[in-house]
Amino acid sequence: MSTLTQNPPTAGEKVLDFNEFMAHLKERNPGQPEFHQAVHEVAESVIPFINENPKYRRYKILERIVEPDRTILFRVTWQDDNSEVQINKGYRVQYSNAIGPYKGGLRFHPSVHLDTFKFLGFEQVFKNSLTTLPMGAGKGGSDFDPKGKSDDEVMRFCQAYMTELVRHIGKDTDVPAGDIGVGAREISYLYGQHKRLTNRFTGVLTGKSLEFGGSLIRTEATGYGAVYFAEEMLKNQGKSIQGKQCVVSGSGNVAQYTVEKILHLGGKPVTLSDSSGFIYDKDGITQEKLDWVKDLKNVRRGRISEYADKFGAEFIPGKTPWSIPGECVFPSATQNELNEEDARMLVKNGCICVSEGANMPSTPEAVKVFIQSKVLFGPGKAANAGGVAISGLEMTQNSMRLSWSREEVETKLKQIMTSIHDQCSKHAREADGYLNYVKGANIAGFIKVADAMIAYGVM
Repeated sequence: MSTLTQNPPTAGEKVLDFNEFMAHLKERNPGQPEFHQAVHEVAESVIPFINENPKYRRYKILERIVEPDRTILFRVTWQDDNSEVQINKGYRVQYSNAIGPYKGGLRFHPSVHLDTFKFLGFEQVFKNSLTTLPMGAGKGGSDFDPKGKSDDEVMRFCQAYMTELVRHIGKDTDVPAGDIGVGAREISYLYGQHKRLTNRFTGVLTGKSLEFGGSLIRTEATGYGAVYFAEEMLKNQGKSIQGKQCVVSGSGNVAQYTVEKILHLGGKPVTLSDSSGFIYDKDGITQEKLDWVKDLKNVRRGRISEYADKFGAEFIPGKTPWSIPGECVFPSATQNELNEEDARMLVKNGCICVSEGANMPSTPEAVKVFIQSKVLFGPGKAANAGGVAISGLEMTQNSMRLSWSREEVETKLKQIMTSIHDQCSKHAREADGYLNYVKGANIAGFIKVADAMIAYGVM
């Protein structure tokens, strides 16, 4: 808990100016729009708070937080099944270790670049702080695309990637996890190579298989957590998910387990999507149908359009599901998938709650629409923190050389998501009584990291 006192700036004292701050950031970091967007969203909430609390201004905490501790870029060279040499870019951005070892996922996708990992790493600073677990923040990966590659090709790439990454990570230094394109298969290959190179069996990666130190419900955690956060927001207004129609985007792990937890709490999920379009099942996606989707996406690697053929649902090609009426909305696919027009349509159709399962899936314009319309809006850094929370619990289990039961882990997950909601609520209330969870999450996440940085001195 912060011990600060409220001290507004005195006459003539220089305050931190938002426009000057953002102009300087863009000048120092040109051509990085996603990073600019992530910082803009945080700075908008945090700068007024900093100006009311001079110690954060004097120590230039925000100016320091936006600069990663280090940015690591490297070449990854490997051979495909035709013995042809392939070259990819490798990244690891170690953002902040003020409250614990660097912690954050690895993403393998052809679209990634340094901007991607700076935006994700910056968001991770606040997300990890909100979990209350001792975790710093980092992010990394490669422009390698696992899709269409054989298991042997993925293995050779992961081994080549880890051969360089190994010198930068460790259980008390930096503990990567999975992300888009990095699932149990990739984590296993990465971990095996790390073990070979170091001759150590340590908790240096999370998202591992249960056979060698993984945690139960890690796969489910982000989706489950997003629904738990939505339920807490609704509960605060005397409502619940039970009986409400829910619109979900995506069809990967986050979306799948978002749908599953909605079902557990009595809601009615009606949509899923992928890059080809979305399905609308007016009768609702049941557990039986969801199990079929898990097989489709996780085993057969099929397209969501097959759901429509199997269950007689409607498939809308090339579109996102935001035209479908839903009281509760869960953007669970990718960044900036929900724009201002989508947000206006959702509000018009009766949306009362949005909980972000993906990282920064709503554009800034969409977020403003939700806030102006007094929709309960759970930003990704709070709502989707369940995944990294379970990663933190996996680190704890590895350190203790034991494994908790599914019930124990899910109970801890629910407690963490409730705690995150309560922290956000503490700083979220506006003058009219509306809870602005964007502001609340940014300020709550900032305080813990900022106080630690001040305690260390100028460094």
